[in-house]
Amino acid sequence: MAVKIRLRRMGQKKAPFYRIIVADARSPRDGRCIEEIGTYDPTKEPSEIKVNEELAKKWLATGAQPTEVVGKIFKIAGIEK
Repeated sequence: MAVKIRLRRMGQKKAPFYRIIVADARSPRDGRCIEEIGTYDPTKEPSEIKVNEELAKKWLATGAQPTEVVGKIFKIAGIEK
Protein backbone atom coordinates (compact mmCIF):
# COMPACT_ATOMS: atom_id res chain seq x y z
CA MET A 1 0.00 0.00 0.00
CA ALA A 2 1.48 3.36 -1.06
CA VAL A 3 1.16 5.93 1.71
CA LYS A 4 1.42 9.68 1.15
CA ILE A 5 1.65 12.66 3.47
CA ARG A 6 -0.50 15.36 1.90
CA LEU A 7 -2.91 18.23 2.52
CA ARG A 8 -6.66 18.01 3.12
CA ARG A 9 -8.52 21.22 2.26
CA MET A 10 -10.90 22.56 4.88
CA GLY A 11 -12.55 25.93 5.45
CA GLN A 12 -14.92 28.07 3.43
CA LYS A 13 -14.78 29.39 -0.11
CA LYS A 14 -11.81 31.73 -0.60
CA ALA A 15 -10.63 31.00 2.97
CA PRO A 16 -8.66 27.74 2.74
CA PHE A 17 -7.31 25.92 5.78
CA TYR A 18 -5.37 22.69 5.41
CA ARG A 19 -4.76 19.65 7.60
CA ILE A 20 -1.58 17.66 7.03
CA ILE A 21 -2.66 14.02 6.86
CA VAL A 22 -1.27 10.57 6.17
CA ALA A 23 -3.45 8.71 3.65
CA ASP A 24 -3.45 5.91 1.11
CA ALA A 25 -2.29 7.31 -2.24
CA ARG A 26 -5.44 5.97 -3.95
CA SER A 27 -7.93 7.76 -1.67
CA PRO A 28 -9.43 11.13 -2.79
CA ARG A 29 -8.02 14.46 -1.54
CA ASP A 30 -10.66 14.98 1.15
CA GLY A 31 -11.38 11.28 1.67
CA ARG A 32 -10.49 8.88 4.45
CA CYS A 33 -7.13 9.30 6.16
CA ILE A 34 -4.96 7.13 8.38
CA GLU A 35 -3.75 9.88 10.73
CA GLU A 36 -3.70 13.66 11.07
CA ILE A 37 -0.27 15.06 11.91
CA GLY A 38 -0.64 18.85 11.66
CA THR A 39 -2.24 21.97 10.20
CA TYR A 40 -1.32 24.71 7.72
CA ASP A 41 -3.10 28.07 7.48
CA PRO A 42 -1.94 30.19 4.51
CA THR A 43 -4.50 32.96 5.14
CA LYS A 44 -2.63 34.34 8.17
CA GLU A 45 0.40 36.61 7.85
CA PRO A 46 2.88 34.92 8.18
CA SER A 47 1.48 31.48 7.33
CA GLU A 48 0.76 29.40 10.42
CA ILE A 49 2.25 25.88 10.46
CA LYS A 50 1.78 23.33 13.26
CA VAL A 51 3.28 19.86 12.80
CA ASN A 52 3.62 17.01 15.29
CA GLU A 53 7.32 16.32 14.69
CA GLU A 54 7.34 12.85 16.27
CA LEU A 55 4.48 11.58 14.10
CA ALA A 56 5.95 13.13 10.95
CA LYS A 57 9.34 11.49 11.52
CA LYS A 58 7.67 8.16 12.34
CA TRP A 59 5.73 8.15 9.05
CA LEU A 60 8.75 9.27 7.02
CA ALA A 61 10.79 6.46 8.59
CA THR A 62 8.14 3.88 7.65
CA GLY A 63 8.23 4.95 4.00
CA ALA A 64 5.43 7.51 3.59
CA GLN A 65 6.15 9.91 0.72
CA PRO A 66 5.38 13.63 1.28
CA THR A 67 3.90 15.59 -1.61
CA GLU A 68 5.86 18.54 -2.99
CA VAL A 69 4.00 21.15 -0.90
CA VAL A 70 4.20 19.08 2.30
CA GLY A 71 7.92 18.59 1.69
CA LYS A 72 8.37 22.37 1.59
CA ILE A 73 6.30 22.75 4.79
CA PHE A 74 8.46 20.12 6.52
CA LYS A 75 11.61 21.96 5.38
CA ILE A 76 10.29 25.21 6.92
CA ALA A 77 9.38 23.36 10.13
CA GLY A 78 12.86 21.78 10.27
CA ILE A 79 11.79 18.17 9.69
CA GLU A 80 14.15 16.11 7.55
CA LYS A 81 14.18 12.45 6.58
